[in-house]
Amino acid sequence: MQQSGDILIKKRRQRDMSPNSFDIRERRFSSRTFSTPFLITLIFFLLISFGSILLLLPFSHYGDGLGDPIVSIFTATSAVTVTGLVIEPTSVYWTIFGQSVILFLMFVGGLGIMTMAAFLLAILGQKVSTSQKLMIRETMNTSNIGGIQSLSVAIVATAITIQLIGFVLLLIRFLFLFPLDEAIWQALFHSVSAFNNAGFLAFTSTEGLHQFQSDFVVLSIMTWLIILGSLSFWVVADIFTKKQFRLYSLVSKIVIVTTFSLIVISSTAFFFSERANVQTIGNLDLSNQIFISIFESVSGRTAGFSTIDYTQINNSTNIFQTVMMFIGGATGSVAGGIKVTTLFVIVLSIFALIRENPEIHVFKRHIDQSTVIRSYAILVISLVFVMVCAFLLSITNDGFMFKDIMFDSVSAYGTVGLSSGVTQQLNSVGKLIIVFTMFLGRIGPLIIGLRMIRTQENLGFRYPNETVTIG
Repeated sequence: MQQSGDILIKKRRQRDMSPNSFDIRERRFSSRTFSTPFLITLIFFLLISFGSILLLLPFSHYGDGLGDPIVSIFTATSAVTVTGLVIEPTSVYWTIFGQSVILFLMFVGGLGIMTMAAFLLAILGQKVSTSQKLMIRETMNTSNIGGIQSLSVAIVATAITIQLIGFVLLLIRFLFLFPLDEAIWQALFHSVSAFNNAGFLAFTSTEGLHQFQSDFVVLSIMTWLIILGSLSFWVVADIFTKKQFRLYSLVSKIVIVTTFSLIVISSTAFFFSERANVQTIGNLDLSNQIFISIFESVSGRTAGFSTIDYTQINNSTNIFQTVMMFIGGATGSVAGGIKVTTLFVIVLSIFALIRENPEIHVFKRHIDQSTVIRSYAILVISLVFVMVCAFLLSITNDGFMFKDIMFDSVSAYGTVGLSSGVTQQLNSVGKLIIVFTMFLGRIGPLIIGLRMIRTQENLGFRYPNETVTIG
């Protein structure tokens, strides 16, 4: 017996030391920490490049010859990252073909590259490899590797259904305002733009959404499309499939509570900050002031649609909206920012620290320390990205107030699309900095999260503790 046991141990050691054998965890570690972020970055880059080439074509824009490369790259990046920052008015500069390209880029960019990839593979009847499932799973913000393709179909179907409902509702209203063909196009374009929190406008009037400042129907439809898009598929699924709040997942509870708390707080702050400003909402009646404040608080945090001129807002509004844009929407949604779940965890951890309680509990659930650490990491790294963008813009473009540069920097990183008037006046270098910031804002938080996922077992030892004095 002892001899047979020794033989088994010897064979196991030989197998472990074989150059052709390796632990499956190592393969998973490589896929998660190297392949996934690299491929996500590459695919987004290729999609932006494809969109830029299409927008360069002579029939994509008004005028003769090829388009302006900077404008094409900027617009394609803004559409793919569903930001909505523009340096040329969409309806004035781009033809219907060019606007159709922007519509396609918004739709694909909002759903997510990997979701669309899994959806197309499912439609074509193609199988997905294990490594592809791991990558798709992580970008979809799910812990289950099974049923990835059916899940992608459900996500795409849900997104299309909501956008079609928005299209029909907007069309009914726009039929009273525009000719039939224009009403159909405007309803389709703005339903997709609103749900994907993209912020692009295609109205032929130079007033944009300002012309609907008193139109409760249009703004209400767009408000709900923006909210549904910023909640993520998982939260929307809980809302429509589970009858009671207590049955929702922990993430859904956090997202819903934080989102509607931020709407109340930000709309109240906007109202009191701007109610006396005749350049924004000061000349409106009270009910309209309240409604516009709610719309701006919803759109200004994730989408970038606006019924007012943000070059005329008060400094207090500028500061508060900058913070809201930095927070963004829910994880796994079309919105950018550090995400509401990140904010929620950080706030909880601060209160726990004040109470000298190392444990963090919410809704009768425990939040582990690794989640807290990742939340702070996303916060700090995102702050660094924004500050670097603002610093570079300050160096390359003189004459702008720092608060306005910071506002547009956060808007680009948070993929929001609001502007204090700085972006359109930037030189070519400044516009390319904004392009890079929008790109980072779309893939950065996702990649940070993927890189920080625990993929290796503990090493089995720990260095001695020593106190570090802080504060």
